[in-house]
Amino acid sequence: MSRVQTLTLNVNGATHKVSADADAPLLYLLRNDLALNGPKFGCGLGECGACTVLLDGMPTRSCVTTAKVALGREITTLEGLGSRAALHPVQQAFIEEQAAQCGYCLNGMIMTAKALLDRDPHPGDETIRRELSRNLCRCGTHVEIVRAVQRAAQLLAEQASRERGARV
Repeated sequence: MSRVQTLTLNVNGATHKVSADADAPLLYLLRNDLALNGPKFGCGLGECGACTVLLDGMPTRSCVTTAKVALGREITTLEGLGSRAALHPVQQAFIEEQAAQCGYCLNGMIMTAKALLDRDPHPGDETIRRELSRNLCRCGTHVEIVRAVQRAAQLLAEQASRERGARV
């Protein structure tokens, strides 16, 4: 007995209708139905963080979150942060600090860092490490990742300063 139905998802500021089982993992709909490949399938258990998206601004493991949990909520994927022409400051900082090797963990690191910086624009090293501790990186770029989050905080502060100056 199929439970496929039309689901409406709010992803990256746009409304999308997909035909799926409401109990399907959100990750599958994002990748397979919407062709959003920022979130990765890592462990499938919500342990590694590769599948992280923001659900109403909170880091959420999309491999263990059902589609029905996301209905009526704002889903943001890596693709929704910026574009190739205009990277989000967190994305820019990760590039500037060369905070990637294989890049598989990057989605989770960036999305978690974005949520952290939205809550705390000036986190200390301990806070950054604690927030990112549930995102696994097997390549050993932890030092660069922490530096990237610090750099992102700086870039966001500079951006906010420019925006305040433009309004005066």
